[in-house]
Amino acid sequence: MKKRGAFTLIELLVVISVIVPLLALLIRT
Repeated sequence: MKKRGAFTLIELLVVISVIVPLLALLIRT
């Protein structure tokens, strides 16, 4: 599967939506 430049934006949003809550939990604890 060849990925075009468009995938980076979507993947970036997915990664951020996963990492942000994790970081928030780490900071809170």
